[in-house]
Amino acid sequence: MPPKPIKAKAAPTSDPRKRSKRGDGDDLTEVGDGTEQDDWMQAKTLVKPDDQLELNETELKEEFTRILTANNPHAPQNIVRYSFKERQYKQTSSVDQLAVHFALDGNLLHKDSDEARRQLSRMGLSEQKEEEKEEEKEEVAEAEGGAAAEEGGEEGGAEGEGKEEGGEEGASPAPPVAKGGSKEKKLTNQFNFSDRASQTYNNPFRDRGTVTEPPPRASFASNVTQWEIFDAYQEDFEKQEKSKEKKVLPGRKEEGKTKKKFTMTETSNDDISRIESATKIVERMVNQNTYDDIAQDFKYWEDVSDEYRDQEGTLLPLWRFSFEKAKKLAITSVCWSPGYKDLFAVSCGSYDFMKQGNGLIIFWTLKNPSFPECFFEADSGVMCLDIHPQHQHYIAAGFYDGSVAVFSTVERRDGPIHRCTAKNGKHTDPVWQVRWQKDDADNNMNFYSISSDGRICLWTILKNEMVYQDVIRLCLPDVSAEGPDGIKVPTTGCGTAFDFHKQKDYLFLVGTEEGKVHICSKAYTSHFIDSIDAHNMAVYKVCWNHYHPKIFITCSADWTVKIWEMKDKMDKNEGGDDSRKPLFSFDLNNSVGDVAWSPYSSTVFAAVTSDGKAFVYDLNVNKYEPLCEQMVAQKKKTKLTHIDFNPTFPMVIVGDDRGNVISLKLSPNLRKMKAEKKGAPPVDEATKIQREVEKLEKILSMVREQPTEATAN
Repeated sequence: MPPKPIKAKAAPTSDPRKRSKRGDGDDLTEVGDGTEQDDWMQAKTLVKPDDQLELNETELKEEFTRILTANNPHAPQNIVRYSFKERQYKQTSSVDQLAVHFALDGNLLHKDSDEARRQLSRMGLSEQKEEEKEEEKEEVAEAEGGAAAEEGGEEGGAEGEGKEEGGEEGASPAPPVAKGGSKEKKLTNQFNFSDRASQTYNNPFRDRGTVTEPPPRASFASNVTQWEIFDAYQEDFEKQEKSKEKKVLPGRKEEGKTKKKFTMTETSNDDISRIESATKIVERMVNQNTYDDIAQDFKYWEDVSDEYRDQEGTLLPLWRFSFEKAKKLAITSVCWSPGYKDLFAVSCGSYDFMKQGNGLIIFWTLKNPSFPECFFEADSGVMCLDIHPQHQHYIAAGFYDGSVAVFSTVERRDGPIHRCTAKNGKHTDPVWQVRWQKDDADNNMNFYSISSDGRICLWTILKNEMVYQDVIRLCLPDVSAEGPDGIKVPTTGCGTAFDFHKQKDYLFLVGTEEGKVHICSKAYTSHFIDSIDAHNMAVYKVCWNHYHPKIFITCSADWTVKIWEMKDKMDKNEGGDDSRKPLFSFDLNNSVGDVAWSPYSSTVFAAVTSDGKAFVYDLNVNKYEPLCEQMVAQKKKTKLTHIDFNPTFPMVIVGDDRGNVISLKLSPNLRKMKAEKKGAPPVDEATKIQREVEKLEKILSMVREQPTEATAN
């Protein structure tokens, strides 16, 4: 037999309680001095807190008993549930005190249980048959082993070697049993599993219902006769006839419009119109809060630096008006409303012949810079507009295709109420300017238009149509073109701008692409009162002075702004028209798009150029240099197209070729007025006009040409 392994001695322990149980003379325990253990054990230091109580022996031995109960201290004691029996909320007396700390669902079965037997039967009978065969083989092996043991007993005189051989032969049947055991099918899992299911408690269903008041009902009965049907058809026929009369005659495209037309019902029945005024007020309040700093600057800010410089001024940028649909269009004209001092209209189109598209008419107000008050879309570029001085809701507009139209902001229409066509006097070239005039003798509204085709037309608006009349045709007497047979054909001039006299409404100025300025009259349709070779290139604007009856200003693409004086026939010198010289001429170093006189002074005017600059001049302060030259355009290569003064506030609006309108406030040096004496009565309008005329006459007297002796004789 192999020797038994000797058990290792137990390691010495440091527990004092275990040492006390064993005797001091126990040989199995080795008692050391403790130095080895102290080397690796961490020393414990007692830390006494500052607020620890100092207790004596009696207080330390005093016992405090605490009773542990099964109640959950965190369980709520005020749970309330609804009692359907008593129909009220009642507090529940029983509270669940059970607190589960650990739960594990097991799936082990005892092999003798019914469930385990059912699973074994489901696994099949083949396993049971294999077990029976294995038991039979084991019985046969045991029987053969017993027979071999009897034969070995009869051979009692055999040697030890024989015994060893016999032992080996007796052990030889064992391997087949092992082989048989290896064929036994082993389960992949030692345990028997079973699936169990439980059914949860289903809450009872409850139905609730409410009773509402039934809607009001009314019974209606009527008899329909033939005459009632006839009367209904007659009323419908009359409505159709009235709608046909209201429709615009030629010029309006009645069919083929893809845009939606909103037919507004009566204001009292329309939900939107009921809250329209309220929403507009709220929108303006929000915008006033949003742009409060700009509104404060507009109302109160004054440039203090003007006190330290006499002949210079600045323009303070205020609101910037931009509309999404006008981003790729140019501002072709600007016009302040005569009746509303915060409202102005702009027209949008394109000056590029190759990039023509749709046009826009937009109304902006200083009270709402974020979105227009009203806008109209057109199928052609809108090149000019004018607001009626008495009826501010009527707008006359000229288009790039040569047509003119009248819009109304009161009538709920997407398009114009009147528009001309080729059948009733449409221009053949773009219309560059339109201007309202006083009503005629029959109280019919009328306006004038000028175009590059050389025609100046008078348009009269009748009840349902717009009638035209050619006032004058521009022609070039010095230039004539040869026809096919050598016949000389007179060449027509191209009109670009015109302006009517402030006092004498029959007089008007006409600027042309050839650089000429004609002084015309409504009474003479065949010739001009006077002609001036004003510029070398196209004239973009002509404008009478608001105070002086004989002074007008022009600007052109030749980079110049010139101030002229209209002379009577007896005042003309013998040198002819070509010798006429302007009173003032200013070179602005770029093409001048527009020029405008100020409404508060006879000597102040402003101009804009194609390089994005705005100029303000005051002849009373400096006759040669501008008081203000300021870059207004925010982006490079942005051209300024038009400028106009507000008739009431000290501000101007400037339009560019990107669809933007910028408002600018004039500094005090740009709007100096004559100081009134203290205690003097307020000056009436006639006296103010007389003073402005005298102020301008004083300046003009210094630059007028003195008559020579030959001319005087």
